[in-house]
Amino acid sequence: MDAKVASLPPVQPAAATPSSDNAARPKPCCVCKEEKSKRDECMLFSNAKDPAADCQSFVDKYKACMAGFGYKV
Repeated sequence: MDAKVASLPPVQPAAATPSSDNAARPKPCCVCKEEKSKRDECMLFSNAKDPAADCQSFVDKYKACMAGFGYKV
């Protein structure tokens, strides 16, 4: 039995090169720290019945800040 074996080129892993869009913007953990801190503090320590409604202005500021860096929250 003569079986022909096809010779394939060696497989090389793709280089981990970030796209130009992702390389241009910082990581989400590194931006809007002050807005995030104020939002979190309000949500954690709010005595309101609905903390999400009570802290909506802080949430909106954080979302706007993140959107400025190209992130959708």
